[in-house]
Amino acid sequence: MNNKQVTNILIVGVGGQGIILASDILAEVFLAAGFDVKKSEVHGMAQRGGSVSTHVRFGSRVYSPLIKEGEADIYIAFEELEALRYLYFLAPQATILLNRERLNPPSVSLGKDKYPAEVAEILASKAKIFKSIPGRELASKAGDQRALNTVMLGALANFLAIPVEIWEAALRRHLPTKAQETNLRAFQLGRSA
Repeated sequence: MNNKQVTNILIVGVGGQGIILASDILAEVFLAAGFDVKKSEVHGMAQRGGSVSTHVRFGSRVYSPLIKEGEADIYIAFEELEALRYLYFLAPQATILLNRERLNPPSVSLGKDKYPAEVAEILASKAKIFKSIPGRELASKAGDQRALNTVMLGALANFLAIPVEIWEAALRRHLPTKAQETNLRAFQLGRSA
């Protein structure tokens, strides 16, 4: 966390990656840790594969759910191309957590465009701290590739001084009983990434 009164976290990716659930869990974690929290979400095309972003802001007192351009302290990208799309939100000393996954948009699949080659290098050059995470691989190792969002939350937990018990309790409250153990493993793998 930073010395400002409010910390801004931007989560981006595509529909179906669990971004909304991740931001819901994150907001609950901050509330349980005693912070004021505001959250906003944008569902691009509102379908699997469409652009999705969420703003989560926490601190002693938060007045707006929206992060201003140039003020995202922590940037979590679940997909590489989406990471480039929202760069204008980055604060100068931002931390970036990138899931190394490429999901081709229709224009690339149809051969009309090319996927940018050096996404990680571009992001690393714009961050104070840059962490590349094999999120889908770790989620599969935990037992379910859909636990990508929980892997990314685990990676984020390393940058926030919030007890792991608060994270685990929030995960249990938001996940179906049958998915809890897999997601708790995914969270731990994310913390180890």
